[in-house]
Amino acid sequence: MLSSFASPDVAPSSASPSGKQSRDHEDVVYEIHGELFSDEIMPWKQSCRRNAINLAEGFPDFPAPPNIKAAAVSAITSDFNQYRHVQGICDLVADKMKQMHGLDVDPVTDIAICCGQTEAFAATMFAILNPGDEVILFDPCFETYETCILMAGGVPVYVALEPPYWRVDEVKLSDAFTAKTKALVLNSPHNPTGKVFNMEELQMIAGYCITKDCIAVTDEVYEHITYENEKPHISLASLPEMQTRSIITSSLSKTYSVTGWRVGWAIGPSCIAFAIRNIHAKITDSAPAPFQEAALTALKSPPEYYKSLRKDYEGKRDFVLKLLGDVGFQVEFMPMGSFFIFAALPDTCKLMDVEFVEELIKEAGVVAVPGCGFFHTD
Repeated sequence: MLSSFASPDVAPSSASPSGKQSRDHEDVVYEIHGELFSDEIMPWKQSCRRNAINLAEGFPDFPAPPNIKAAAVSAITSDFNQYRHVQGICDLVADKMKQMHGLDVDPVTDIAICCGQTEAFAATMFAILNPGDEVILFDPCFETYETCILMAGGVPVYVALEPPYWRVDEVKLSDAFTAKTKALVLNSPHNPTGKVFNMEELQMIAGYCITKDCIAVTDEVYEHITYENEKPHISLASLPEMQTRSIITSSLSKTYSVTGWRVGWAIGPSCIAFAIRNIHAKITDSAPAPFQEAALTALKSPPEYYKSLRKDYEGKRDFVLKLLGDVGFQVEFMPMGSFFIFAALPDTCKLMDVEFVEELIKEAGVVAVPGCGFFHTD
């Protein structure tokens, strides 16, 4: 079961194959565990119809900081409402990369502002992939990655993390590389497991990227939500020889509790950042102008803000872990980052994860996500 304690999110898992989507005329049909389910019975539909508590989406149930919201209001009333590129975001992001990771990033040439991390990731795939190029993903993983890779003509290749601690198996990783491998995707802190890849694993991944001449694309949206003795987030790009072959994607969404603002960025070598900017311009043209202006306030938040954010989420994590354990769920791995918990259904539960989610909505008025949708390997 996957649980997010931002709102929090819960998703039961039986560690089974992926949920796939296909179109049949006007209806959306989901294939999970080899069975087809109508769009109408999926959790987000039922949450609306039954007025259930929605724990199925990764966003907080508390407001964004008042000063950041005030900055957005001020931008709107000041008529920053047209297509816009706010270079100050790039300047501040470059400063953060230097402070957090020791990376020298040119704010003019190396950063592309996008409509959230999702567009930054999608534009990156379009920028780097040719038809048939393979992209390595650690499984389970956020479902958007596969879609973006496929749309760009790429081929997802999955490397299963080893439960319950979601460790990287070096043999499986080595075997995943072929002559067609173009990129590897790393999401740390990790959605959906809450894993933070340790230095040994990062060095292993970096070593393969270097020896196999592979691009690393990182999703670092949870960079400020880590728990282990307040250890700082480590970006793969900060390891030796990795900055020139890494593209970092991130956003305002999780750190500043503004998931609906859609302001994110991609950071990479100037030639790739240039391609990402061009793709962004053709797809969406501009991230929301007033929220770009407000990003300037968000990115200037003091260190105390990030400490408070981490402490608040850690308290939520501990509360949900205890709650789940008290009612019989099995949580063998304590999340070290992000705001998700993967838990196994109680031994006494005879339902599959999809069935459990449906019953949870009907009987308790709580929406969860079936964990099977995050898996793509046996």
